[in-house]
Amino acid sequence: MLIIGIAGGTGSGKTTVVHQIMNELPEAEVGIISQDSYYKETHDLSYEDRSNINFDHPRAIDFDLLVEHLKELKAGNVINQPVYSFVQHNRTDDVVITHPRKVMIVEGILILTNPDLRKLFDIKIYVHADSDERLIRRLKRDIAERGRDMNEVLNRYQTTLKPMHEQFIEPTKAFADIIIPNDRFNTVAIDVVRAVINQRIL
Repeated sequence: MLIIGIAGGTGSGKTTVVHQIMNELPEAEVGIISQDSYYKETHDLSYEDRSNINFDHPRAIDFDLLVEHLKELKAGNVINQPVYSFVQHNRTDDVVITHPRKVMIVEGILILTNPDLRKLFDIKIYVHADSDERLIRRLKRDIAERGRDMNEVLNRYQTTLKPMHEQFIEPTKAFADIIIPNDRFNTVAIDVVRAVINQRIL
């Protein structure tokens, strides 16, 4: 099994890169795991307390479970991937039954901050995008998909997202094997990753 980690700041275009890599690859051979599914369970907290959690800090992620699940998949076992609700700021009772694949892509802003997780990645990718671009994308997404209003998103960006990005996310570029500028015309890096994947799954 080839495990690929794709990191980068919020709104950097990680999902786009995942789709570009998966494009032209056999669908049955590739699986995706999102770091967002592994936010810690917080059933003991009130909604207000959950709303105030710093979701851009590494301690918000259940890295132990994510590492355990990747090891299980690598051993050929099926896992129950958690489902997280950004509306309720908590895990739901649902799970996604995830089967091992020849290639597993793990994507998320904080995945390169964890040493145990980094050891499991065969390829580490960092997607870089201009901070203005990232803010615009985050605004659009959170308003459209997560029921936030503009003031809430901007306040969170200034108080949490930006400082956490500078403290935790941007420095993980140093761990990346490949840094991809988020530019739709930048196909070389994508082609290189696809070539490595094709070698492994043929």
